[in-house]
Amino acid sequence: MLFRNSKKKWLLVIGLIMMMGLLAGCVPTDHTMETSDLLHGNFWEKNVVYYFAITLDTFAGWFNGSYVLAILTLTIIVRTLILPLTLKQYRSSKAMQKLQPEIAEIRKKHKDNPQKMQEEMMKLYQKHQVNPMAGCLPLIVQMPVFIALYNAIYWNKDIRTDDIFGFVLGEPSPWYFLPILAAATTFVQSKMMQKSQTQTMPGMSIILTIFPVLIFVMSMSFPAALPLYWVFSNIYTIVQNYFLYVRSSDKGKKEVLAK
Repeated sequence: MLFRNSKKKWLLVIGLIMMMGLLAGCVPTDHTMETSDLLHGNFWEKNVVYYFAITLDTFAGWFNGSYVLAILTLTIIVRTLILPLTLKQYRSSKAMQKLQPEIAEIRKKHKDNPQKMQEEMMKLYQKHQVNPMAGCLPLIVQMPVFIALYNAIYWNKDIRTDDIFGFVLGEPSPWYFLPILAAATTFVQSKMMQKSQTQTMPGMSIILTIFPVLIFVMSMSFPAALPLYWVFSNIYTIVQNYFLYVRSSDKGKKEVLAK
């Protein structure tokens, strides 16, 4: 059923948020150690957090101790590494648009039988190798990065004491400046996504609408480095989406008009 499919998307997002809160909440706010000490920690610390911490330390060394530039560099690398997933999401979105006439026909034909409608739509997706959940993939991949960065901040005293425009990275942003900026940039990139997915994936549209609010609420209590990472990531995504969705859409419209 369509309702069931939408419910799964909601459960996915809620599960990711709960996982983030659970792992991050295990770290006491007054806990600091050397990066090398993480190798003696639990599985998460020595196999995930350690490598993020050592990477941030290395990048900061390149930029005279600036962890702001280190976070920016890490963001660019992470976003570039998941670019294949983003391109897969883009291709899936385009494929969904092409299937709209057939989807509309299925909805009209089986409007009184939601279960049959869902079955026929799944057959259609499988036939054309389209994944309706592809839009969630970049978000899923980024969550471990977000959690590991959260841990690295509290374990590294150098990150906690660095600052940007007077905002200490290890403390919540004053005046909610960075949370507001993180939510605003999330909203912009979400609206860009909605232009291509609203008609094909109503459930995803709702998630993309509420996600900026969730980012703002979470960023209010998180150390400033986390909304800063999200701002950097969103700016990267906005530029990326401009070329993938906005510019390609405008080019397509011009080609249609030319004919």
